[in-house]
Amino acid sequence: MTDSAAPTSADQFIAKTIADHAVVLFMKGVPDQPRCGFSAVTVQILDHLGVEFVGVDVLQDDDLRNGIKTFSDWPTIPQLYVKGEFIGGSDIVREMFQSGELKSFMAEQGLLEA
Repeated sequence: MTDSAAPTSADQFIAKTIADHAVVLFMKGVPDQPRCGFSAVTVQILDHLGVEFVGVDVLQDDDLRNGIKTFSDWPTIPQLYVKGEFIGGSDIVREMFQSGELKSFMAEQGLLEA
């Protein structure tokens, strides 16, 4: 195995964060102060639903910002993970919210108050 194929510390951090938390949002900024409109919309949706989540600021580290795109094979940020599953970015989360699918999905995962 070559060095380029070995997991990076960013990959290890991403995998551990996803494994350790039920809902993780890799975003620009932090939930209290998003630094892009797409991240802000996603935070507002999760807050509206009452879903507890961990926000990870990808702007803190270039390896992390680029690593999450490689990890998910998804080119944009924010990225939402629920119980280890990549859900999507801002547009997908917004569409799922508007259709009611996101609320149903979170409820099925036991992440909403009954």
